[in-house]
Amino acid sequence: MMDFTPALRVYAAHRRRTLAKRDYADQQIRVFHQLLGKAASTRFGLDHHFQQIKSIADYQNTVPLRRYDDFWREYWQTAFPRLDNLTWPGVVPYFAVTSGTTAGASKYIPVTAAMNRANVRAGLDLLTHHLTHRLRSKIFGGKSFMLGGSTDLVAEAPGIWSGDLSGIAVKRMPWWARALTFPPLEVALLSDWEQKLARVAELSPSEDIRILTGTPSWLLILFDRLSSNAGRRLTARDVYPHLELLIHGGVNFKPYRARFEEFLVGGAELREVYPASEGFIALQDHTHEHGLRLLVDNGIFFEFVPVDELESAHPTRHWLETVEPGVNYAIVLSTCAGCWSYIIGDTVRFVSRDPPRIVITGRTSYSMSAFGEHLIGEEIEDAVAAAASGIGAQVTDFSMGAKYPAGQGDLGGHLYIVEFAQSPSPESLAAFARAIDEILCARNDDYRAHRADGFGMKAPEVRAVSSGSFAAWMKSRGRLGGQNKVPRIINDEAVFASLKQFAKE
Repeated sequence: MMDFTPALRVYAAHRRRTLAKRDYADQQIRVFHQLLGKAASTRFGLDHHFQQIKSIADYQNTVPLRRYDDFWREYWQTAFPRLDNLTWPGVVPYFAVTSGTTAGASKYIPVTAAMNRANVRAGLDLLTHHLTHRLRSKIFGGKSFMLGGSTDLVAEAPGIWSGDLSGIAVKRMPWWARALTFPPLEVALLSDWEQKLARVAELSPSEDIRILTGTPSWLLILFDRLSSNAGRRLTARDVYPHLELLIHGGVNFKPYRARFEEFLVGGAELREVYPASEGFIALQDHTHEHGLRLLVDNGIFFEFVPVDELESAHPTRHWLETVEPGVNYAIVLSTCAGCWSYIIGDTVRFVSRDPPRIVITGRTSYSMSAFGEHLIGEEIEDAVAAAASGIGAQVTDFSMGAKYPAGQGDLGGHLYIVEFAQSPSPESLAAFARAIDEILCARNDDYRAHRADGFGMKAPEVRAVSSGSFAAWMKSRGRLGGQNKVPRIINDEAVFASLKQFAKE
């Protein structure tokens, strides 16, 4: 196979010079004006007087914050699937279908030609950073393996398609690039996740895989299947000897890091990405401790609202010039796909402003406060990761929810359902539960107050489940594989009840 890495090096050298320029706020201002100028004649642009807006302050005074349901009801639903000049010029050719991280109706997120180009540029940025840190890279000398959902798309109307983002990428892929990708189209189109997993585990070891991409929990299932097929525990060098880069995203990686490092063992490097259905937001340009670098010149204008103000009548709307490190913000996007001051539901915290780097702290609805404990996703995930490390265990997946009082005199608390790589002993499991409790008490004042002397909440309970339990549960919900994520915090009692039933069985 011809190695296209030299061509990538030429592009990467040019892109590095651009990224080295430290005018991040100016870049966002340019994106802001480009977006408004492009959409001024759309229905949304006319409704909100885009031609009269001269500054970010004007925009924030004119365009309110909205969520998906607002856009669907006010602009998209009546015309769907043919959105023509409504919130972005022209006809929207693709829709990314997503249900988020928990139960909920499917959402159809517009994906325009401009957004497709922006997503490609984001991928090239990721490879640029890879080449910067791996001088002898030959990453385009082999194939890129994406472990995603079915790439089969639904024809909503002539020339208009819906499906997974991975399917949209395959649909747009030029013929010459198909030789650089795995799996082959007939396997990529499979909608049955178990059948697809079996096929890629069978076929991929004979391919020259240089890049591997996927959601961490599903990648771990692939690793286990590869080892099962071989009859012994494999590392990346055993099965993909030329693997250079493993790209992951979508969930907090801390609980998974130990297992991935064990699989990679001094070979490929890990890089995290933050692609949402609404746009590619950030990626890892340095070590994981430095957070993810915001893509400030790639078709998205970012706003940031302090989480505790999000539901207020007049929340403070920051942009890159006014954010502060350490504050938990809801992230808000205006994009080249026609989303305007759109609350995507994720929360982030800045760890650096120069360059702008963030860490994902959870979801706006991704918190646990059944008893007034006010825990956010980041705190819970960090506690689970640290507790696992403390007992020398590796977590494959987990979810937690509230366990309400069963009767008079009983106290409520939290139940953690955890799938470990190796089943811990009862003593280790008890230590794991104690560590979670101690870490959360040290980190969150409200939790500590409710746990004081067992007055408001009892100690957390941990239930270990057998290997494959979460995959079986996700399958029962029609959420197996691809980009579907195991919900870490479950506030829906019916959903948590179904998981608890699986745990019992």
